[in-house]
Amino acid sequence: MSDLQRGLVLRLHAGLFMVQTEKGIIPSRLRGRLKRGPRQGDLVAVGDWVWLRLLPDGSGVIEEIEPRKRAIMRLAPRPHGAYQQILLANPDQVVLVFSCAQPEPRWGMLDRFLVIAEKQHIPPLIVANKVDLVGEETAREMFQLYETLGYPVLYTSVQSGLGLDAFKARLQGKISALAGPSGVGKSSLLNAIQPGLGLAVREVGRSGRGVHTTVVRQLIPLEGGGYVADTPGWKSLALWDTQPEEIDGYFREIAPRVAQCQFNDCTHRHEPGCAVRAAVARGEIHPRRYQSYLRLREDEQASEDW
Repeated sequence: MSDLQRGLVLRLHAGLFMVQTEKGIIPSRLRGRLKRGPRQGDLVAVGDWVWLRLLPDGSGVIEEIEPRKRAIMRLAPRPHGAYQQILLANPDQVVLVFSCAQPEPRWGMLDRFLVIAEKQHIPPLIVANKVDLVGEETAREMFQLYETLGYPVLYTSVQSGLGLDAFKARLQGKISALAGPSGVGKSSLLNAIQPGLGLAVREVGRSGRGVHTTVVRQLIPLEGGGYVADTPGWKSLALWDTQPEEIDGYFREIAPRVAQCQFNDCTHRHEPGCAVRAAVARGEIHPRRYQSYLRLREDEQASEDW
């Protein structure tokens, strides 16, 4: 591929891809042969690494698409069947921002996002923001459960400056997907580490709301390396390719106990000899997490109002 340029797809709009290469950002289109034949999902998405050929007018033609390591995707209804929309390809992590107060943490939503991250093999980082409203000790008590489960939790406050350097460091050199409820301070956090970054991401994020088939299609560069993308599509992501009986495999504290249940098809609701319910009774599984599991199993397309 000596005559091709490797690049990262930063933006997609109306069939035109903005690709970051060593020679700058190259507006590119997809080679026609790559579009031939039926397909079940997006051929190229923001976050994909591609190889393109430069044209005399300065634009490019995408000739090859590298295999994706992972992707944030959702199912979109189409006349000829379901279609896999890629919200973001190759994310290095998903940053789940929740506030300690104003608004109160929505634990069910956090648990659901973590299940999606586990399902799609995306390392999560939980950010507990607005620590100044409750105090650091209380904040740590609120989110301690997730730390005991092995999830990294970062405690931040724009008002006091707590955790901002660590937050910036965790984004450097990575492709990060941002997710979380409205009002938790995502924009304020981003602006605190890079003035104007929160506004840029929020403006892109707004384009991702509204019609179901519209998704975020842009990465915002970070000073010093890395990219960040708001992903409001997470709020409408359903575990569309997950059977109810699989859900227990994506709860870290439940999964190891499933094999200990008396019945192979145990739903962990009422069956005798259920190791999961026994662990709940012993206090080894938090009741709130157990309830999140039950709700997800009952409705894998659970509402974002959790």
